Amino acid sequence: MKLLLVCSSGGHLQEMLALAPAWQELDPTWVTLRGEDTEYLLRSSQVVWAYGPTNRSLVNLVRNLGVALRTLRRVDPDVVLSTGAALAVPFFAVARLTGRRTVYVESYTRREALSLSGRMVYPLADVFFVQWPELAARRSRARYAGSVL
Repeated sequence: MKLLLVCSSGGHLQEMLALAPAWQELDPTWVTLRGEDTEYLLRSSQVVWAYGPTNRSLVNLVRNLGVALRTLRRVDPDVVLSTGAALAVPFFAVARLTGRRTVYVESYTRREALSLSGRMVYPLADVFFVQWPELAARRSRARYAGSVL
């Protein structure tokens, strides 16, 4: 099974790495933002570099939509998994349009309300995990299965 791991650097990357037992036996390709942490931690992985900064940047959203189209066509993943943030939006949109499964894990820091990225991908996600039971109680399709960290 081919898997596309989509996440921003920093804490989102750390959460994705913490999920490694769930995906390490699969054939993952990463999509993230170039930075010292990502270059070091993913140095032996297959990585597609996206455009940043992504937060509230319409220009980079459009640019990353192009990256999503090219990457999904080339990699042809069965599942797109994301721990956020804004980078997930174009990838989930393209994945949904092309019939691929999507799984989103909302950030551990979101206890009572979804992040902006979470709100945007919620209707596009086949499975939407949250890391707090209080947040799962507020969203009908959100699943709580514990925390990543």
